[in-house]
Parts: sequence; C-alpha cells; structure tokens
Amino acid sequence: MASFILLFLLAVTGGAASQSNDSTEPTCDDWGESSAGKVSVLDGEAGSIHCALFSHPSVYNYTSAQSAGQNLFWYRLLDGHSLEQPIPNSSRFSKDRERLWLQPAVANDTGQYICMLSNKSSCSKIAMRLKVLRRDEAVRSAPCEPAVAVPPTQALIAMQMGQVLDCPDLQDAARMSESEPTVSWSFVSAENSKCYRYPFWDTDREQRGTRLRFYNMLIPYQGQYFCTVRYQRRGRLLNFTRSINVSAIYPTTVSKLPTILHPTPHKVFSVRTNSDVHLVCRGLLPLVLRNSSREIWWTVDGKRVDQLNNPRFTQKNSNMKYNFGDVTEDSVLMIEDFQSEDLKREFNCSVRNAEGFLTRRAQLKEEVSLPSLELGCGLGVTLVLMLLLFVVYHVFWLELLLLYRSWFGTDERHTDDKEFDVYISYARNSEEEQFVLSTLRSVLENVLGYSVCIFDRDSLPGGTITDETLSFVARSRRLLVVVSPGYASQGSQALLELKAGIDSMALGGHLRVILVQYKPVQRQSLVRELRRARVALALVRWQGDKSKELTSRFWKRLRVELPVRKVCRDEEGGSKEVALMRLSSQNSTNSQTGLISNTTKKPQNIFNSAS
Repeated sequence: MASFILLFLLAVTGGAASQSNDSTEPTCDDWGESSAGKVSVLDGEAGSIHCALFSHPSVYNYTSAQSAGQNLFWYRLLDGHSLEQPIPNSSRFSKDRERLWLQPAVANDTGQYICMLSNKSSCSKIAMRLKVLRRDEAVRSAPCEPAVAVPPTQALIAMQMGQVLDCPDLQDAARMSESEPTVSWSFVSAENSKCYRYPFWDTDREQRGTRLRFYNMLIPYQGQYFCTVRYQRRGRLLNFTRSINVSAIYPTTVSKLPTILHPTPHKVFSVRTNSDVHLVCRGLLPLVLRNSSREIWWTVDGKRVDQLNNPRFTQKNSNMKYNFGDVTEDSVLMIEDFQSEDLKREFNCSVRNAEGFLTRRAQLKEEVSLPSLELGCGLGVTLVLMLLLFVVYHVFWLELLLLYRSWFGTDERHTDDKEFDVYISYARNSEEEQFVLSTLRSVLENVLGYSVCIFDRDSLPGGTITDETLSFVARSRRLLVVVSPGYASQGSQALLELKAGIDSMALGGHLRVILVQYKPVQRQSLVRELRRARVALALVRWQGDKSKELTSRFWKRLRVELPVRKVCRDEEGGSKEVALMRLSSQNSTNSQTGLISNTTKKPQNIFNSAS
C-alpha cells in the first residue's frame, strides 16, 4: 500500500513537471532601440509614443495582431534605474491602439520605453527613447513662435487654390476627451519671421471650427502654422501643440510634364579620348500631388548605370533646387578613361514623374587635342622675343632709327635745288655764339658733312640784311634755332630768321625748323614765336659735358632731325663718317672747353658792322 502511494505521487509530480514545461513562454525577439530617433514631449503637455514595431505595416499590423491573439504590453526603464517596470493604465498613462499617451508628461518620465507584442507562440519587442523637454529647450526659428517638441508636418497648397488644414493628433485627443476639444491657430511668416495669431487679418484664410481653411493660397501665406489643442480628460485640462510647414506650389493649371533643360536638342558634347568625361543632364521635375515620385537618370546602350557592371561608368545626382514644389536636378554621368569605342555607344538622359516621361540622346564629338607642350613653348618663346624687341627698341630706338634712315632714307640733295643743308640762327655777341661757331658748326661741317650757312660768315658786305636773310633761309633745308635767354634780346636779326622759317613751314615749303636748347629758358621770357614753336617743333637739349661725345643722345637726336646722308666708302674701304667721328673723339680728349678745338679764326660779325 505504501509503495502504491509513492508511485502515485511520482506520477503526479512528473505530470505536473511535464505540464510546466509545455507552458513555458517562447523566446522574445529583441529588436533593441529604435533607430528612428528619440521622441520628444514638452513638460506639462500631453504626448504620445508610437510603438516602432508598427512602423512597417507589412511586417507588423495592429489589426492583424489583434486577430492573431497578440497583446501589446508596455514597459519603461527610467534614467537612473536598472529594472524595467510595466506601465499599467492610470490617470496619466493610457493605451490607445499602438500608442502610449502621457497626459501630461513630467520631467522624470525621461527614459527608455519598450513595447512588446506577444502571444503563446511568438514574442517581439523594441525600445524607444523618450525625452521630456523644458520649454526653454525647444528649438524655435523665431522668438515669438510657440514651443513645439514634435517635428512639423508638411503641407503643400497650390497657389490660387484652396485647402483645409487639420491639427495633427486632434482625432486621438477627441477620442480621449470628455468634451469637444478646442483648437487655436497661430502663424509665423516665412517672409519676415513675424508672428500672427488668428485672425490673420485677411479674407483668404478662415478658421472653421477646429480646422483652418485656405480659400486662396498666395505666396505671403507660406510659413509655419501652429495649432494648440485643449481637451479635458478625467477632470484635468490637457493641451499639446503641433506645427505644420505650409509651402505654396504651382497650380494644377501649369503643365506638370517633366522637361530636360540640358542638354538641348542641338547640344554636342566635346570629348577627349584617354581622359575622364563628365556628361551633365539637368531636368525640371514638377511636383504632382497625387504621386510625388520623380527621378532623373542616365542609360548607356539602353541600360541603367547600376546595371552595366562596368566600373568606368558612374552616376551622381546633385544640385537639387526647389521652386514652389518643382525640382531642378542635375545628373552627372562620369566616364573614366574615355575611349574611341565609346563614341559608338548610345547615351540617353531620362526624366520621369507621375505625369509623363522624356528621354534625350547626348551627341558626342571627339575633340582634336592640340600639342599643348609645343604650343606653350612656342607662345613662351614668342612672348620672350616680343619682350626683348620691346626692350631693345625702348633703349636703342635712336640707333635703330638712324640705321633705318641710312639704309632706306632719301637724300634730299637729289630731290630739291636747295644750296644749304642747315641755316643756324642764334643770338649774336653771346655765349651761344661761341657754342655755335666752335662746336655746332665744326661737327656739322667737318664730321657729319653737312653744308652749313651762317649769315655773319656767308653774307656779302653791302647787301640788304632782310633780303639776304630771307634768301639764305629759303635756300636751306633746315633752320636750326639755338634757343637761349638772349635769343630775342640781341636785335631783330634772330627773330627775322625764326619768323622766316616758321612762315615757310606754314606755307607748305620744304624747310623744317629744329630747336636746340643750349641753356634752360623760362617760358615766360620767350617771345610769342618761340613759345608757339616749342609746342609744335622738335626740341633737342644740350646737356653740357654729357653731350660732348659724338655718341651722346644729343647728336643722335640732332641727326634724326637733319637731312639724310648716305654712308660712302673711302679709299681704305672704311666710312668717312666713322673716320671723322674717331678723329673728333681723339680731339675731345685734348680739350676741356669744347668738343673740337677751334683753330678757325672767328669770322667778322657782318650784321653788327652793318648796323
């Protein structure tokens, strides 16, 4: 009897153990913390947490879960705690389908909230992070706008058309409220960031009950709209604020067909082989409200870039610009190491939205590569030569001009019947007279070989001064006037010579006047004829010791103004001009007072004796 009782107890114990093992709960699939980001609620406002398991309705659906006998449980792990605690229904926490409402939320509600969907055969759970914000922690674009913790929703309204705005989560509050909820609206303009409370002082927007109705959407109505919902639950007045970002889009009367802006039908891309090529396609993709999907892409020989399995071809979309809902987007087809065989491929750019589809073929042309190295070297050499020629001309322009005249100039002795090359006009009985007779005349006659006329030396006694002066000037090719302070104060002879030369030039004669400045002269001290002559005629300045050498700038400038003399060879095959210049240079080293020692007796001043 005792053994029978023992066997019975063992059987009962084993059956109980077997039943206990059969009722063991299944292992729960833990999805960790949701990657959707933390949920924010303002301190003192009503807020809700949506179970992230139902973010993908194709995997988890609340209605299907209820039909399958699955129950939704909520737990939380507050900051600073190590154990999860179940959340039962209470005055502050209420479960509404897949949401957990906090009515209201307080600061110590911050933490991790876990929703678990389970039955006898399956179990899944996921955690969400809740942050309860103070009002000064809420992000605001304008100081006057209400504090909002929930990200704004988007609303697109066609211009010059109407639409109705409902406050988000208003229906949930209506189900939990013991009376009809009330809604108040405010608006922050996108143009000037000013805040407006309802009414907005226009007839195009009106609040009807809890809804905000737009009768005629205009550009100034774009901005952030805020709705504050107030309702009563279990004797407590609760509220929460939501925001809606309202943007204007083109009306439905505007064409919504996509357009390819670039390349145009006649655009030809120039490509270079053995280099990287970028083909840019720009498309305008209008927004279609019923279906916002739109895209732009490239195809190569009818295949998309991601279907080619060729690393040389890649595509990058960028530079998206929004204009009243329409998008202008660039798609760049990048081809590495472009080859001549690629010219035979078909490259097409395509755009598409809910209203239509458009494609356009890119026309390619091989670019002829120029020899950049040779071209650069040639250009560099040309620039260097031009710079050298500029420097040479700037430094040696007088020498070059004299050389050109000696080769290509015309000897005036063969083209006119003039007797003298140079007639020298100067102030008599002055320091300039010594310069003219001992230096200027000697070089012109003895070194440069010009025939020089000096009135005091070449005129005959007894003649009329005026007639002979005019005759000498008319028979000369150049009138060389030595400008000095005493030029106009030593009598009328010099002025007569100057006036005769200027009148001859004015009447179109072959005489040219040259001014040689022996000493600096103030303009105020010059007579009227000389002041005019200095403005219009060439002026060669004598600079003392610097001008004594025949290679000085003074003699080169003077030779440019004098008639051309062809270079003639002497018996030794040398130049007579060079020999005379060498002789003059030797004489200049033996004299400290003049360029050439004057061994000629000073001629009698016929003008002074006659007067």
